[in-house]
Amino acid sequence: MEIRVVYADITQIPANAIIVNLFEGVTSLGGATRVVDGALGGTITQLIADGEIKGKLNEITLIHTQGRIAPARVVVMGLGKEADLTADRLRDVSAEALKFLHRKGAKQVATIVHGAGAGGIDTTVAAQSVVEGALLGLYVFRQHMTKEPDFEDIQELSVVEQDEAKRAAVEEGCNRGRIMAEATNLARNLVNEPANALTPTILAERAKALAEAWNLEYAVLDREQMSELGMGALLGVAQGSHQPPKLMTLTYRGGGSTSLGLVGKGITFDSGGISLKPAQGMGEMKGDMAGGAAVIATMRAIAELKPKINVTAIVPATENLPGGAALKPADVLRAMNGKTIEVESTDAEGRMILADALCYARKLELSPLVDVATLTGACAIALGPFCTGAFGNNQELVDKLIQAGNRAGEYIWQMPMYQEFKDLNKSDVADIKNTGGREGGAITAAQFLAEFVEDTPWVHLDIAGTSFSDKERTYRPKGAVGVAVRTLVNLAIDMAEK
Repeated sequence: MEIRVVYADITQIPANAIIVNLFEGVTSLGGATRVVDGALGGTITQLIADGEIKGKLNEITLIHTQGRIAPARVVVMGLGKEADLTADRLRDVSAEALKFLHRKGAKQVATIVHGAGAGGIDTTVAAQSVVEGALLGLYVFRQHMTKEPDFEDIQELSVVEQDEAKRAAVEEGCNRGRIMAEATNLARNLVNEPANALTPTILAERAKALAEAWNLEYAVLDREQMSELGMGALLGVAQGSHQPPKLMTLTYRGGGSTSLGLVGKGITFDSGGISLKPAQGMGEMKGDMAGGAAVIATMRAIAELKPKINVTAIVPATENLPGGAALKPADVLRAMNGKTIEVESTDAEGRMILADALCYARKLELSPLVDVATLTGACAIALGPFCTGAFGNNQELVDKLIQAGNRAGEYIWQMPMYQEFKDLNKSDVADIKNTGGREGGAITAAQFLAEFVEDTPWVHLDIAGTSFSDKERTYRPKGAVGVAVRTLVNLAIDMAEK
């Protein structure tokens, strides 16, 4: 869908539909809604008086214009109570409006910048939220479907602004919203792919193609190079699969003294290995590389936005399968930093591949570090499907990530890292074991990772509960959500040298 900014009277735009808005409880119209109402002879005002339009959040009212203005239809979107308006609600409203018009067969749609007037939201933020909501809300994954879709795609979204003084702010917001949404949808595509269509080798090829398209540095380590570096934990997980493991890096050099490292778990399919998972729901384990997808997609957005910061993404990728050569419970592995790991469960594999990737990030002298991983079911149990867990050794970095997530509409909750949980990982036969038991499982997993970052400022994001949705919710589709992409981009922008 093409996004364009238009400076014109919204009643004169030749679109299939235009989108205006109304706050709950408002009876005296303002802004573009008042202009459209006047051109329609007071139709909106009459519908409010009749109680048909109440302005409740995501309420949709469709009005056919019958040739009285250039657009064929008008959609009045409810914004809810003015005091409750946020940028994330603007994403919701924009997504619901565009999905509704998509089902109505609209091809050209125009919208005002919701929230930038009476809503009091910064114009750039409002424009970004409207575009993000539209592109994220219209996302579908049809790569493997042969049947034609029920509705054709919306071809064009015009963002309308009549105040010339706001031109630069609206254009900046729309551009940033497009970049953020396209990167998020890239991550969604990667996570939604079945494991036979996205092996570690194919994921590495996708990352290389992205690097070439966006002028990023790219490198990949194969099994032999990993062995030379002593990545015994990653190689141990990989030994049950016929698919070779890959460790890929993408680097953006924007200048400045900061070299942010983003590490994403890339298990392209997780059967649990010898510690086999239950069959029910195992198909969702194609998405166990959502952390890797997030950091790859983040690099695309960073390359386009060009903040003044250096960023490197590292993705260790492998399958975790049972087999004659597979890792076994009670095996002992040696990670890149020399620490030995007793394998209590082969289904606690993500933390082991991240161990070597974090060591590699330290070898590259990246700091600070953020890792993103669908790491533990325990975190999903603790925080549910709407909140990502954050664990770290640097409070300033944790706070920055939470703030970046708030702006993205992605909830992040800080979890404890008490010494007592670290003690649960002690092994009788090695330096550390790869599970600390069921109780506090998300915390003991984070404490395991902490062994491999040492004193480097670091935050671990556990997205096990937030990476995949069992149903559609406004701009969050059923299936892969693309969580953490916009949060990480916000973080990089915040950390960039002005």
